[in-house]
Amino acid sequence: MAKIISIANQKGGVGKTTTAVNFCASLKHRGRRVLLCDCDPQANATSGMGVSKAGHAGVYDIMVRSLPAAEAIVNTKFGDVLPSNGDLAGANVELVDVENREFMLKEALKPLEEQYDYIILDCPPSLELLTLNTLCASNTVLVPVQCEYYALEGLSDLTDTIRAVNRSFNHELEIEGVVLTMYDSRTRLSIDVAEAVRKHFGSKVYETAIPRNVRLSEAPSHGMPCLGYDRMSKGARAYLRMTNEFLKRQ
Repeated sequence: MAKIISIANQKGGVGKTTTAVNFCASLKHRGRRVLLCDCDPQANATSGMGVSKAGHAGVYDIMVRSLPAAEAIVNTKFGDVLPSNGDLAGANVELVDVENREFMLKEALKPLEEQYDYIILDCPPSLELLTLNTLCASNTVLVPVQCEYYALEGLSDLTDTIRAVNRSFNHELEIEGVVLTMYDSRTRLSIDVAEAVRKHFGSKVYETAIPRNVRLSEAPSHGMPCLGYDRMSKGARAYLRMTNEFLKRQ
């Protein structure tokens, strides 16, 4: 039975999609059966896994058109992908009058749960129906936090959202962990933010912090996770270490 994990943060630019793609590739590298479900209409996780945004059925089709999810899966050497494209932006409007609209993604993914060890959901950076669907479908939430001051404000908003979803829709939902991203040990700000996050979330914060790394930024333009682009880079090795931490916690 797959564990379903949302990669979520209501603040944009925190390394959410980078974390989703590289976490997926690292789990695959460690021998796990993994599916990355791109729930963001920008479809950056789709292209980051080397899948074209055009010409594939995807998350829109399984949520709105009731296409069996298995028919939309694209296989890659870094993990399987349920792709996204711009059509998904219309799902917020098209599902607004549908009964139990918060659970459309959960129901669509149910037939896949025996095929995978982990299903990773890359969420949009705002609280909307798509994000609510991902949280209702998930067992846990993995939260990337950029090591900058404003990231702390977004983190507070997200924890409030998770509590609200837990109360009203998904009583099992909890925080899987917090990943510090864009960390620079040379700056006082990164150190202070890391200390503040660890003080608030304690053992939920992974010991491995993801550094600022040019290879992590370059890899998406080559249509692959950093593990495939430059396995020996600091970014790729950091995500492998973070994934090892995750697996030990399981």
